[in-house]
Amino acid sequence: MKKYYFLIALSFFFLNNAKSQNPQGQYDVLIKGGHVIDAKNNIDAVMDVAIDEGKIAAVSANIDPQSAVQVVDARGLYVTPGLIDLHVHFFWGTDLEGQYRNGPNGLQPDGYTFPSGVTTVVDAGSSGWKSFETFKKQTIDRAQTRVLAMLNIVGEGMAGGKFEQDKGQMDPQKTAEMAEKYADYIVGVKLAHFNGHDWNPTDWAIEAGKKAGIPIMVDFGSAKPYLSLETLFMEKFRPGDIYTHCFGGSSSTSPDGRESIVDVTTNQLKPYVLEARKKGVIFDVGFGGSSFLFAQGQPAIKSGFYPNTISTDIHISSMNNAMKNMNNIMSLFMAMGMPFKDVIVASTWHPAQAIQREELGNLSVGAEADVAVFRLREGDFGFWARDGRIAGDKRLETEMTIRGGRIVYNLNGLVEPINLPRAQR
Repeated sequence: MKKYYFLIALSFFFLNNAKSQNPQGQYDVLIKGGHVIDAKNNIDAVMDVAIDEGKIAAVSANIDPQSAVQVVDARGLYVTPGLIDLHVHFFWGTDLEGQYRNGPNGLQPDGYTFPSGVTTVVDAGSSGWKSFETFKKQTIDRAQTRVLAMLNIVGEGMAGGKFEQDKGQMDPQKTAEMAEKYADYIVGVKLAHFNGHDWNPTDWAIEAGKKAGIPIMVDFGSAKPYLSLETLFMEKFRPGDIYTHCFGGSSSTSPDGRESIVDVTTNQLKPYVLEARKKGVIFDVGFGGSSFLFAQGQPAIKSGFYPNTISTDIHISSMNNAMKNMNNIMSLFMAMGMPFKDVIVASTWHPAQAIQREELGNLSVGAEADVAVFRLREGDFGFWARDGRIAGDKRLETEMTIRGGRIVYNLNGLVEPINLPRAQR
């Protein structure tokens, strides 16, 4: 840990030293000539982005390259706010029985975020009120990635069925108290994997969300009969509550005890789904290992029903499965017909709004400089899920990720990494 902070200090020393030797070095980094997409500020054009002292300093055309210490040639590339992945599982640990709570199914953030242009993640319920402080100490406080959390209504979090099916573990009051204590990090309440035809866990999650003033995210387990999505959306949910795995559920060949938003007999969205969107329900992808079906996603996208937020549900099983990473899922949605700009917005500004953190997901002057630079490759590509495969002709590839003004991922060496001492370049 001391070595990490030492390297950060050295980074700023060398960058400031470079600026002092270049009196015209008004900016630390200038990303020049890229196509900027920033939904909050209605930017969809070739622009330059200047960064200074960890903040966005200017977004404009034709900024003088002599005004910056480092210049990134982004011609032919896309420049966006750093991506926000609304559904991850990063509570890694050594409890071999812990599953996603301090266990072997979680991942350490930085190795899986920056190569995909992701600078902010929301851990979706891996920890609960009993285990959040361990998660904070072990993951949040040690990561360069900005790690936020949905707090599980289950006290231990996602530690397996022994806990997740135990209604005695579900405490709305203690969940709300922990959320309020760590309001800088906890952005929602999660209900995950509960099996059974019982609305009490949903009601308790909503109660905790109301007490803490934050949204809830629901991931139903299996139930026979399944819990009605119409009831969830139209009677239980408040505007701003989140339904994750929105393109999961059932197909004609893959029933799993959860209702789906597309009627598999007609391939049409169920009418209440559109009403729920008007109400303000947030539909999140949460692709995961097997929580997406083309039988659901393709008809929805074809009808113009795009997810509010694109997320991975990345964990030890999904990362090498059909999901892979954020870039792959974004590319998959383009292959299904979702416009590129809408894919970017669903991965930046919309998730920032969903978690009530509108200082994120944009390139406003003065905002923390979280930036992603992408190449949109053309070719013959394939994308698959548990119910099939589709072809696509575009794939998104991260060229560079900047977190808080520091270049943390630089795939093809677009600039010399001067923010490390020469001995470590």
